[in-house]
Amino acid sequence: MPEVRDLAEKVRSKNAGPFWVTVDIFCGSAEAFERIKNGLTTKAVAERFDTPEQLLKRFDIQSLNVVKISVPRPSVQGTISDRDMHGAGWAALVAEMQIA
Repeated sequence: MPEVRDLAEKVRSKNAGPFWVTVDIFCGSAEAFERIKNGLTTKAVAERFDTPEQLLKRFDIQSLNVVKISVPRPSVQGTISDRDMHGAGWAALVAEMQIA
């Protein structure tokens, strides 16, 4: 099975305020968008981040061929327990997920 990074043009993550991180999957084509949209379940992403599925926010933006997923941070940005202050490392966790 291919991984997200094999189908996407780019996967990036960044802060969405001090309480959230957003992962953007730029698919590059309508075909890749459909494959990632249908093959990457919200449940699988929630499990990957050890977060309840109902807390994730997912936006499948067909006009841009982008899948956007926002995840609550496990700790507030900048606190002593925050291990990724900019949220950049979260992209790799999604990029290596397999597409069904």
